[in-house]
Amino acid sequence: MITQQNNRPEKSRRSSKSEDGQTFIQGTKYRWLLKNVDEAAVRERAMAHNLATPIAHVLSTRGYLEADQIRTFLFSSFEQDVPHASLMKGMTTAVERLARAVDNQEKILIFGDYDVDGVTSASLALSALIPLGADINFFLPNRERDGYGLSVKGVQRAAENGYKLIITVDNGIAAHAAAERARELGVDLIITDHHRPHAHVPPALAVIDPHQHDCPYPFKYLAGVGVTFKLMSLLYEFKGIKQLPEKAYELLMLGTVADVVPLLGENRFWVRHGLAKVRGYKSNSLKVLAANNNLSKEIWNSLDIGFMIAPQINALGRLADAREAVKFMISSDFSEVERIGAILKSMNDERKKVEAGIYQEMMHTVRKEGMDKDYVIIGSSDQWPAGVIGLVAGKLMHQYGRPTIMFHLDKQGFAKGSCRSLPEFDIFHALTECSDLITQFGGHACAAGLKLPQKNIPELKARLAGLIAAKLSLDELRPKLNLDAPLSFTEINGNLVDNLEQLEPFGNSNPQPLFVMHDVTLVKPPQVMKDIHLKCLAFSQGVLKPIVFFNRPDLIPVFEQLRDKPFSVAGHVTTNHWNGKTSIELQGLDIAIGS
Repeated sequence: MITQQNNRPEKSRRSSKSEDGQTFIQGTKYRWLLKNVDEAAVRERAMAHNLATPIAHVLSTRGYLEADQIRTFLFSSFEQDVPHASLMKGMTTAVERLARAVDNQEKILIFGDYDVDGVTSASLALSALIPLGADINFFLPNRERDGYGLSVKGVQRAAENGYKLIITVDNGIAAHAAAERARELGVDLIITDHHRPHAHVPPALAVIDPHQHDCPYPFKYLAGVGVTFKLMSLLYEFKGIKQLPEKAYELLMLGTVADVVPLLGENRFWVRHGLAKVRGYKSNSLKVLAANNNLSKEIWNSLDIGFMIAPQINALGRLADAREAVKFMISSDFSEVERIGAILKSMNDERKKVEAGIYQEMMHTVRKEGMDKDYVIIGSSDQWPAGVIGLVAGKLMHQYGRPTIMFHLDKQGFAKGSCRSLPEFDIFHALTECSDLITQFGGHACAAGLKLPQKNIPELKARLAGLIAAKLSLDELRPKLNLDAPLSFTEINGNLVDNLEQLEPFGNSNPQPLFVMHDVTLVKPPQVMKDIHLKCLAFSQGVLKPIVFFNRPDLIPVFEQLRDKPFSVAGHVTTNHWNGKTSIELQGLDIAIGS
């Protein structure tokens, strides 16, 4: 029996236990973790900041305990969150050289990348430099033909065509050979990147990357498009122009959300700023992307961008002509944008099918070979497109709670891989310790790319397993849900939804709050939608609420056995927009029986 106080249910007495300052609940699929906090202090914070108690609990769980911390998080501002661009190492040198190139009509080449961050970075640079009258062109490598990043071949081609200045966006921090070649050919090179540098940076005129150990810029987690934005904003300031073109803020928001950098501090400010701008006006590219995915609501949030808009832009990297990607993002010709958008929709639909097929293939392999008992999951095939395996690696990592690497095997004997890891295990650092096995690699703590001889894969797996085992137990590698707060059905109302909006934008390091609701019973058997989704009508504390479980067909037999037995739900509070009406729903992720 669960007792209640102030309509807030106590933790389950039968399926949970507390240790190390956390409460653990075993769900049907995940292990749930809820940090223990001072409930009296939570209520005080709720009153002091005019917040619903569950929202104050979320903030407490996430470490926002002092009044100034809470105010800083809830009310981001330019003055508070945006350091001056000149603080970034190499920025002043880069701006002076770029301004001279613009004024003297020197040929400038923007060298980008084929993912969303690279495409938005190149598009932002062009949208800022074209109005200044720059003699500018751009190059995005083809994933299959050119590979990733600035190459010696690319530098030589630029020099042959008379370019005096190359600016990389979202790449270049590992392009040592290309930088050497640029210096030999008398081409000035400005590198703007946000990936972690290796021991030494390339010998360029200026290297702008906040992750450099001696870079004083206080915020280290900008996306590539964020670093590009800082360069362009300082250039405009240098020229006495108050503000970048409106398009730049849209592109900054898109690339930041899509590249899954932490949505805190400066990133949080700019994403909020960009989302506010697209409320009243949406560019040609956004209109087409929204129509492609039937996104009809007027006000978008970061989850709409991350799950409905960004995946389509990723498909741009698979276009035969990579230039079409930038043309799509910045063209004022709606018919041209619409034409490319139709291709994007087709390619994205095909990508979903390929991704689903690889995921199912890997799920079968994991079960057959017992990989779910390994410290790291590694898969490889010459049939898997390189542009999709990163998405599959992310899904497998969340499914099994283990670092995952997926490899595309090429005909030259190399394996090109995408890694996805847990916050508890820094995959970039681990790859650094295995660098003798690897031809090249780059990335971040939770996501990285690498290339190595195929014969080195078994040794890489063994070494990574040893590094993970030294840091994490197998129990810690189980799939888990980090809960933010308990919630009663009586607390699910418009005020709670308004408070949730104050916590947005949601994403990396600021996930959508995950609540636990106890003492829930099923009113009637769940409705099965599209064979894999469930819609339930649930009852708790005198209130009926619909709950939708996406991709959880495994819960059908569980619910059949429950009948009138109480259970707990881990889930999100969401709003459903349909036919001009908005309703509050629950999106369930897992259930725990016996509470």
